[in-house]
Parts: sequence; structure tokens; C-alpha cells
Amino acid sequence: MPLVPLLPLFHDFNRQHFEESLTVGSKPIVSVRWSDGRLRKTAGFYRRSQSFFEKPRSEIVLSRPLLQKLPQIAIESTLCHEMIHAWIDLVLHVREGHGRHFHSRMAAINAAQNRFEVSVLHQFPLPVELPKWWAVCPKCGLRTPYKRRVTGVACRQCCNTYHGGCWNESCLLTYEAAGQEA
Repeated sequence: MPLVPLLPLFHDFNRQHFEESLTVGSKPIVSVRWSDGRLRKTAGFYRRSQSFFEKPRSEIVLSRPLLQKLPQIAIESTLCHEMIHAWIDLVLHVREGHGRHFHSRMAAINAAQNRFEVSVLHQFPLPVELPKWWAVCPKCGLRTPYKRRVTGVACRQCCNTYHGGCWNESCLLTYEAAGQEA
């Protein structure tokens, strides 16, 4: 399924829910784009970056891998969610995550329309990533999924129980490839 263009949606939401405060004339004060394919853990994010030599840049990025398989309302809800973050930062000039300003604007948007629901936590299905490794404690047998092997890691539970909370080599985790189930 082809991805929908985000800028027309942005302008519609800006007009409907943000009193056109996220544009100057017809130009957005925040860039809006699809991710390059690497954003796989979150549906989207808002960020503002500034270096010493550059003027501040703000952007909303939506996850192509997660949202392209979902219905249009998932894209709209995510974009609107991130636009609230941009509005709080760029218009209200407040630094907050999901605080009172966010909840107030979210409630107003949800009350003004019934096409989608903006929420703090999205309820979209995320693909399950299987671990590449299982870290196994030699003392208690606890198995923990890991994406990569990490050296020098010990079982916290056993270090706390048997060694007064201090790291001990006897609790050093061993690794098994995820395909080798016990």
C-alpha cells in the first residue's frame, strides 16, 4: 500500500485543531516526513535540534515500517499526536512530554472530531522481534533475551542474593543462540 503524503494532512490538522499556528503563511514551521525505514520501535516522534552554528530545526518523523501496514486513521492519529508536541514546543514555548498542555489539547481534538482518537500511548500492533541470543545465569538459570552478546554482564538477582549486591564472576551470564531452546 503506498504511503499517503503527510503535508496535506498536516495542513488540514493545523487548520482544524491548531488555529494555523504551526505555519507562517503557508509554510510549516516544522518539517514533516516519513522515516527512512529504520524507525521500528515507535510510530513517530517530534524533535527539535539546534547546534551552535545553525538555527533551530524541528521535525516530525513517522515510522514507515510500522504505519504503512496500518489503516489511514493510525497515520492520522500519530501525526496529530506529534503535532501536539510540536505545538507545545514551538507555539507555547513549554518543555513538556505528555503533561497538562498535551492532555488538554488531546482532549480538545478528540472532542472536536470522531474520525480517530489521539492518545498518549498508541494501541497499534508492533511486530515482534525475536531475540538473537539468550543470556543464561549459571546459578539460577534465568534466561533473558538479548539482541547481541555483551561481555562482563552478571545476573543481578544472584549478585544481590549471594554476593551482597557486588558483581561476581560466578554469576557471569553465558549466551545461547536463540535457535537453541532448552
